[in-house]
Amino acid sequence: MDLYNNEIIAYKLYNHQQTPLVIDTLEEALINRQYPEGVILHSDQGSVYTSYAYQNNAKKNHFVSSMSRRGNCWDNAVIESFHSSLKSEEFQYIKFNSLSNFNVVEKVDEYIKHYNKERIQEKLDYLTPKEFGVVAA
Repeated sequence: MDLYNNEIIAYKLYNHQQTPLVIDTLEEALINRQYPEGVILHSDQGSVYTSYAYQNNAKKNHFVSSMSRRGNCWDNAVIESFHSSLKSEEFQYIKFNSLSNFNVVEKVDEYIKHYNKERIQEKLDYLTPKEFGVVAA
């Protein structure tokens, strides 16, 4: 998520949460958008973000890794809020065990398109993330 306009830049859905997941997501973000040096990557202190592979990848791409101290969620609060919205808006009335992996991927894809292109946000002057990014550019 780009914190400037809250746009979801890249995401991956794997059946595991291991280091390749976050590295592949970071690589997708680099394909989708050009970044200046010194962009800050906010995350928690999970093992995938503290791994040598992830940290080396971030340094190689001139990113700065930022992790709040333990028990302090400020660095990744925005993406945690997004995850909460995704769950409540897209999956609230669905029993998770009744969906196939394909259906989950489909629903997440649809929600992210909706979130980026149709869902207005008060903090973006009632524009969508895509609209706000274009207005500011």
